[in-house]
Parts: sequence; structure tokens; C-alpha cells
Amino acid sequence: MSHGHDHPHGDTAEFDPDDRNHFTQEFWDERYRSAGRLWSGQPNPQLVAQIAGLPPGDALDAGSGEGADAIWLASRGWAVTAVDVSAVALDRAAAHAAAEGVHVSWQREDLLTWDPGPGRFDLVMAQFMHLPNPELQSLHGRLAAAVRPGGTLLIVAHHPDDLRVNVGRTGHVALFPSAEQLAATLDPGSWEIVVADAVSRPATDLDGKPVTLRDTVLRAARRR
Repeated sequence: MSHGHDHPHGDTAEFDPDDRNHFTQEFWDERYRSAGRLWSGQPNPQLVAQIAGLPPGDALDAGSGEGADAIWLASRGWAVTAVDVSAVALDRAAAHAAAEGVHVSWQREDLLTWDPGPGRFDLVMAQFMHLPNPELQSLHGRLAAAVRPGGTLLIVAHHPDDLRVNVGRTGHVALFPSAEQLAATLDPGSWEIVVADAVSRPATDLDGKPVTLRDTVLRAARRR
């Protein structure tokens, strides 16, 4: 599984949640081989906005894809571990990082089962990782556990409203969680919800016309 930003190829939300082949290394390796660059190559604007003001520390990018977000974080002083199921994506990301002169620890793992371990990171993020339940809830639980006291959990997903916008977004509404649904999975005794909202951003539709998209954004801080 990998994440991505808006582009003609779509992302995991397009796929049938009952077809487990869509969550394998083989599927994603082949998908990355289908194009010289699958995603935009730019950092997610929600990431850029949400971490502004956070001091650099140890970061985990779960579902790092071709590495744009991980590279952007590393260029700003974060020590980044970037994890993806696709070896093709990770090789491509490593080449991009080398070209930018930044260091990222690239790690191939199956995010359906991989456990990063408790309390290891100051920032843990998963962006546009659209999985069926209970897999999504399990992933988010493991990622939340990996956040240190005082650290940040950032989850960004496509909003269900985007299914009505002409950007090539298709898929199952069940794969598009709301911010409130995401926030409800966190223990309020352990977490402060900083942002739980649908955040608008400008984009271009398939006809080249400007449109407004909405991202589901959850930012939470683990209590010390």
C-alpha cells in the first residue's frame, strides 16, 4: 500500500476493498512500474500546514510511496523512517532522496501487519491510506501506539465529497472515513485532538478546470 496526491492515476480508494490482491507487494510493484512517476512529487499540503511550528524529531511516514513527504521532512531536519510495501516505490524514493542530498531510512514492510513498536516517534503520519475495516482501525492503532508522549499523530484521507468532483476519484464510501470517526478511535485520556476537520484545498479536475477538494485531516497530540 502506498499513498499519493491528486493525479490521473488515482490511489487506493479506487479499489475494491474485498479484493485483497490490491494490498500486496506484487500489485503495488506492478502499479509503480506502470509509470515513470505515479504521484505528484510534491509534499502533501496538509502535511506542510499541520507540522508548521513543530520542532524536528523522529518521524515515521507509513505508506511513503515515492517519498515526496519523507524527503520534504528530512530536508527540514527530521530523522525520517519511511515504510512502504512496494520495493519499486522505495527504490525510486531512494533515488529521489539521493538526488536531493537528504537521508531517509527506507524500509519495506506490509503495513497490514507491521508493528513499528511503542513510543518510537515524535511524528507518525499516514496519508491517503484507504483500507477497509478492521484493517484500517488496526493500522491506525499500531501507528498511534508508536507516538511518543508529546508527539503528533497525523492522518490525512480523501473526503467522501470528492467522489462527486471530476478528478477521477472513484471508490467505496466505506473507504473514506470522516475526521470524527478517526478521532473517536483515540482514547481522550491519552490524546488531545488538535484538528479533526474537512480541510479544503484547490485542485484541477480532469478537464483542467479549477475545483475545490476536501481532505479529512486528523491531528492529535499524545498527552505527556
